[in-house]
Amino acid sequence: MTYEFLWFEGLPFPDSGFSSEVIKEACTKFVIKDEDTVTVSYPKSGDTKWIQSVPIWERSPWIETDRGYKLLKENERPNFLSSHLPFHLFPKSLFTSKAKVLYLMRNPKDVLASGYYFWATSKFSIKPESLEQYFKWFIQGNVPYGSWFEHIRGWMSMRHRENVLLLSYEELQKDPRSTIEKICQFLGKKLNPEELDSVLKNSSFHVMKQNKMSNYEMLPESSMIHSPIARKGICGDWKNHFTVAQAEAFHKVYQEKMAGFPKDLFPWE
Repeated sequence: MTYEFLWFEGLPFPDSGFSSEVIKEACTKFVIKDEDTVTVSYPKSGDTKWIQSVPIWERSPWIETDRGYKLLKENERPNFLSSHLPFHLFPKSLFTSKAKVLYLMRNPKDVLASGYYFWATSKFSIKPESLEQYFKWFIQGNVPYGSWFEHIRGWMSMRHRENVLLLSYEELQKDPRSTIEKICQFLGKKLNPEELDSVLKNSSFHVMKQNKMSNYEMLPESSMIHSPIARKGICGDWKNHFTVAQAEAFHKVYQEKMAGFPKDLFPWE
């Protein structure tokens, strides 16, 4: 089977599990409520009884997918939502609501390396033939959800709002306890020591990779996602894949695209 992109508003999306009609309706008509918590990220940037028994796509549905949007419309609304949508396509109701937004970012070099392995083994998008080919696609923004640079630049415009919290994969790896405490404070939640330990355990890479409700293992082989959603879960893996020339080329593009942002805003600088 030949896989192509589904193009919407000039951006490429996977061609299975997505439709222009659903994306358009989600972007223009979906209402974000004040009590909602929305997790937003560029793909491959990081992401109790409940998490062991309820699939991740039901716990926190993706707004722009066929399955996620159907769930949001037909069932009782969950308060946890997910999305990879860029800023300019996101439902406009968010910007006049008090909904909490968690924006997760990651070193784009690691995003590129992780994305290559995911899309190369997935069944719902164009497969890159090599890392060299995917490297070019990524730099040009010809990958699902478009340019990483445009995605992060768009969402960074929200960083000064009280209802927006920026998180990085790097800080989650370095100090998960402090990061979880920061998230709790942002959401107005207080955990006792036992609850915090449970969150730390169940949100660890090892446990999530083994949890079939989080790693998509329960989906059949014929499904659009049957590749490992979690691979290594480390920072800096790009160093094992980039050539010196690629690292230099990426650095040059990064400096051009991210000019104007303070360097201390990103932990990988």
